[in-house]
Amino acid sequence: MQPTPEEDAVNSAESTAATPADPDRVLRKRHGNGPLFFVIGTIFAIATSIGWGYSVMSYSGLSGSVYHQVVSYDAGTADEASITFEVNSRDGAECLITALDDQHVEVGQERLEVEAGNRMATTTVDTIRQASTVEIASCREQGSQD
Repeated sequence: MQPTPEEDAVNSAESTAATPADPDRVLRKRHGNGPLFFVIGTIFAIATSIGWGYSVMSYSGLSGSVYHQVVSYDAGTADEASITFEVNSRDGAECLITALDDQHVEVGQERLEVEAGNRMATTTVDTIRQASTVEIASCREQGSQD
């Protein structure tokens, strides 16, 4: 007599399943027979760590080797605004200063060349209407490409 599907499932589970006395068979069945996933994971982790370390060590900032910081600005009149800022560069820098109104629309622009070293610079920007803020849009090494 043929066993029913329920009996067949019970009998096959009892006969071929690993018993608690054979835990190695259970682990091999669940995780595979070799350390392939462990080796691949380890290689990936090492490669990622080396790549991340290299990128952190070689990071020089978004602005290259010119660093700038606004010290103060004054937008007191409707036709001009002034700014004082500090620039640190190796070979001199060319800075672009912009004046913005209340709605962040550019109302004036000025280019200023600053000598090499750590320098304080002050300049005025002619504006077409009242500015609310003055900022340094960019500073780059003199003679660099656009």
